[in-house]
Parts: sequence; structure tokens; C-alpha cells
Amino acid sequence: MAMLLGRWRRRRDRGLRHTAHALYGCIVERARDPVFYQEYRVPDTLDGRFDLLVLQCYLVLRRLRAAGEAGERLAQETFDVMIEDLDRNLREIGVGDLSVGKKVKVMARAFYGRVAAYEAGLAEDADDGALAEALRRNVYRGEADVPAAALAGHVRAIAAEIDGLPLEPMLAGRLDPGPAGSPGEIAEGAA
Repeated sequence: MAMLLGRWRRRRDRGLRHTAHALYGCIVERARDPVFYQEYRVPDTLDGRFDLLVLQCYLVLRRLRAAGEAGERLAQETFDVMIEDLDRNLREIGVGDLSVGKKVKVMARAFYGRVAAYEAGLAEDADDGALAEALRRNVYRGEADVPAAALAGHVRAIAAEIDGLPLEPMLAGRLDPGPAGSPGEIAEGAA
């Protein structure tokens, strides 16, 4: 009996892993949306791409974590996939094996710091000042002449849209668009 239960758990875990990879693929695709680089002038650099990945990942994980135990498990697995992808990318660009772990830890800490700042900014109801400041500090690296307020409005719209998505497609590894005619469709990922 224990052997059957163990097989079932491994199969369930593989399914969860596959779903997390599919969902992470959707997150990466969204982070690469040209609108961020063209309209909102996010720097097309390793740092700029990292910050957009963190932002998109946070918005999706935020929705999943609000959806109960199944959402929590998928959120954690998706986060783990992101960390593994960061590790793999660092190795691909030539970071030495001995320093990859340290760099990944720094990136994970940066993720959590940004999440705290974005969470506080999204909790603010007024004029997006805290969210715009968090984006200016992180995405734009403190630059003064940037459209941080416009990006904050865009991020708030994305957050509202993701919060309104049905959970079932997300638990299947997809970010499905809202109903026909809804503004700002969310890219649909392959499952």
C-alpha cells in the first residue's frame, strides 16, 4: 500500500512541476512584452528583464496564494522553477559555479524585497505614489526622468486583471484572457 501511495505522490508532484513550468513560461512571455520596453521605457538590460520577471511573477503568485492550498502549492512550485531558471541563466552567461549560489541568493532576497514594496504599493488606494516609487527604485534603478507613475497604473491594471482570472486555468498552467472584449488581454500560455 505504501508503494502505491508513493507512486501516486510522485506522479502528482510531476504533474504539479509540469504545471509550474507551463505557468512560468506564461510569466516569462508576459515579462518580455515589448510595451514595457517601448512605452514605459524599462531598460532592456539583464537588470530590467529581471525586474519585469519579478514583477510578473509576483502578480501571478499573489493571485495563486489568495486561492487556498492548491494555489499555495502551485505558487511555491512556480517560485522554485523561477529560481532554477535564474540559476541556469547565470550559468549560461558564464557566471562561475562557485559564485552562482551566492548570486541566486541575492536575487531571491531582491525578489522578496520587491514583493514587499509592490505589495505595499498595491495596498495603497490613492494615487499609486508608493507603487510608482517602488517601481522607480527597482525597475528604473532610481532614475528621475522615467514614466514610473504610468507604469504603476499599468501594473495596477494587470494586477486587477490577474486577480479576476478564474483559478482553474491557472491551476492548469495557463493565464487565459478575460471575457471577449475585455481590455488588456493577458497572454495565453501553452499548457
